[in-house]
Amino acid sequence: MQRRWRESCAPGFGNMFAFTLLLLVPLMAHTQSAPKMMPADADPNWEVATVRPSNPDDERQTIRLTGRHLELKNQTVEVMLMAGYGLQKSQIVNAPDWVKKQHFDVDGVPDVEGQPNVQQFQAMLRKLLVERFQLKQHREQRDMVAFALKLAKHGPTLRNAANPASPPRQDVRGGEGYRTQEFTGTSMQDLTVLMIEYLDHPLIDQTGLKGRYDFTLKYTYDETRAPTDGSAPPNLFTAIQEQVGLKLEPLKAPVDVLVVDSLERPIAN
Repeated sequence: MQRRWRESCAPGFGNMFAFTLLLLVPLMAHTQSAPKMMPADADPNWEVATVRPSNPDDERQTIRLTGRHLELKNQTVEVMLMAGYGLQKSQIVNAPDWVKKQHFDVDGVPDVEGQPNVQQFQAMLRKLLVERFQLKQHREQRDMVAFALKLAKHGPTLRNAANPASPPRQDVRGGEGYRTQEFTGTSMQDLTVLMIEYLDHPLIDQTGLKGRYDFTLKYTYDETRAPTDGSAPPNLFTAIQEQVGLKLEPLKAPVDVLVVDSLERPIAN
């Protein structure tokens, strides 16, 4: 199982979405049977992890989880912070400039048997940042523009997940100026994380929905590149109402930010 990106992008556009989170959703290799998952109450650290500067001539960027093997290739520390803490760039403050520019490769396995879930994956990234990059940070709340995710007037039209016990998955495909996102086994809290890379403000769940769902969003994100023959889907704000019965409302609200107190380039392996 994996998160796939298939979209025609303008130059440089794909780099914005290089961390396939999933960003927060682990990339899982296709297997004939579901992977053995780590116990849900496990708090994994790294059994072994190598961290080294990336090859500057290699432009490939991945975050890949295959069984217990976790690989980050050509990723910045900014991406690791975003993925590990589920934050947008605007929610990370006081970080040194090199975290946006210098790229690293990380390769390792956890110290617990089984494949980590999303939250365990994030916890491992946070521990890596502390242990190898000497991250010291604290959290604050600051008033920022955000989007509230709410129920639309006539209520949600989401389908209950066919396999609610499976990890959330997102497949992304598209064409010129539009994309289709297919979500499976996804909670509303998962959605707030998965949409980090597609919105320019934090997303706050105010739906009150507690289940996991399968649903699809198809929308135009760049009207200048979208088809002009009337076949282009609506923008995200209209699509999310018409297609799944949710809505996005801008508001100014206290939002969690991560304040970097200190951060160093990684110590030797």
